[in-house]
Amino acid sequence: MPLYAIGEREPTIADSAFVHPDAVIIGDVTIGPESTVWPAAVLRGDHGAIRIGARTSVQDGAVIHCTATHDTVVGDGCTIGHLAHLEGCVVEDDCLVGSGSAVLHRAVLRRGSLVGAQALVTNDTEVPAGAMALGVPARILPDRVPAGANAAAAEVYVGNAHWYNAELRRLD
Repeated sequence: MPLYAIGEREPTIADSAFVHPDAVIIGDVTIGPESTVWPAAVLRGDHGAIRIGARTSVQDGAVIHCTATHDTVVGDGCTIGHLAHLEGCVVEDDCLVGSGSAVLHRAVLRRGSLVGAQALVTNDTEVPAGAMALGVPARILPDRVPAGANAAAAEVYVGNAHWYNAELRRLD
């Protein structure tokens, strides 16, 4: 996998994490145990830091960035969907960020919340625990996500981390 330092900023990846060889990790990026980063994902911690917790999946084509004043922090047990974009935001534990969505500066997704596919969570938006954020710009629907709703998806990707670490091999 392409791992890059930028100046003194270097990635830190837990031994039990899986980062696909076609993902790109640059700078101050920490990836926690049993987390996964899939093909074409880019995590670029150049001006600030990116923190990915344990048992979190960053799926194909996702882009995670930060700014000089706003780190991007993703908690444990989260699913960051295909082609999602996170920048300068906080995603607490057990959240689902849907495919093709964007979560921008200073936004906070509280524990167990859900951002729908293609939604836009604008600057300074707080999505309460257990709420859904749907649409462009996102409209908040409180108390719509049952506790543990993302647990099964997170568990599948934890299994994939172990499987891919053990058995992925390139054929060419």
